Amino acid sequence: MTIPGRPDGQPYRICRVIGNNYVLAHDDGGREIILRGLGIGFKKHPGDLVPARNVERIYAMRSPEHSSRLSKLLSDVPPEFLDVSTEIIETAEKQLGRRLSENVYITLTDHICFAVERMRNGITYPNQLLWEITNFYPAEYALGEQALDIIERRLGFRLARDEAGFIALHLVNAEIDGRMSDMVRITQFIRTIIEIVESYYDCKLDEQSLDYGRFITHLKFLGQRMTQNRYTPEDDNEFQSMVARRYRSDYECALQIREHLQESFDICLPPEEITFLTVHLHRLGLSMGFTKKEE
Repeated sequence: MTIPGRPDGQPYRICRVIGNNYVLAHDDGGREIILRGLGIGFKKHPGDLVPARNVERIYAMRSPEHSSRLSKLLSDVPPEFLDVSTEIIETAEKQLGRRLSENVYITLTDHICFAVERMRNGITYPNQLLWEITNFYPAEYALGEQALDIIERRLGFRLARDEAGFIALHLVNAEIDGRMSDMVRITQFIRTIIEIVESYYDCKLDEQSLDYGRFITHLKFLGQRMTQNRYTPEDDNEFQSMVARRYRSDYECALQIREHLQESFDICLPPEEITFLTVHLHRLGLSMGFTKKEE
C-alpha cells in the first residue's frame, strides 16, 4: 500500500538501490519501505540520503514477506509496470469504496508485465472464465476494462479483452485477501450452481434482476467460506426441518447442488448451508416465477 511521506521532512537513508527511480529504505519504526521518485536512485549507494521532497510515492507493506517480494519484483521488471498497477489499484479502491489487499501490488504488477511480454511475442491466452467474470463481478470487470485504457495510455500496448477479465479477478481476489487459485475455483463453483439451478427448474435466470444479484452475492460468500473452511455450525435442527418441509422442491435442488459440489469440487456443504441455500433458491424462484408462493 502507499503512504504519505514524513511530516517533518527529514531525509531517508538508502538501504539498497533498486533502480534509477526506486530505492529501499526504512521508516521511523524500522519497517522496510520502497521510495519512488525521479532519479532518486541514480548513482546512489547504500547509506546515501534521499531528500523527502524528492520522494513522490512510498510503498509500505505490513508484511515483511510482501515487502521483500515487491523489492525483488522491482529488480526483475521495469518499474513503470508498478506505476501502472498503482494507478489501477487506486482507481479500483476509489470506485469500490474499500482498501484492497497489499499483495495486489505484487500480483497485478507481475501479471501485467507478463501479459505485455506475451503480447509482444504474439502469444494469446484466452480467458475461459470471461463470461463468468463479466456476469458475477460486473464492477470489477468494468475496472478491468478501465485498466486496459490505463495500460495503453501509459505503456503504449492495447491488451485483449480477455485481460480485462484476468485483471478483474486480481481485484476480486484482493477484495477478499485470498489466493488467486481460490478465486478461480469460486468462480467455477458459482457457474456450476447456476447451471444446476437452470437445469433443475428448466428456466433461464434473469441476470439483470435484483434477486439474481443477491443470489450471486450469497454464492460468492458461500464459496469463500467453503474454500477457506470458514463457517460456524448452527444446530437449529427445527428451523432446518421446517425449511426442508415447506420448500420441498427448492430443498431438493439444494441437495442436488450439494451432491454435485461434493463430486466436482470435493466440497461438502453442511446442513445449515443447505438450509440457507434453499431459502435463497425459494426467494429467487418467487421473483422469477418458477416457484409458487407458499400458502
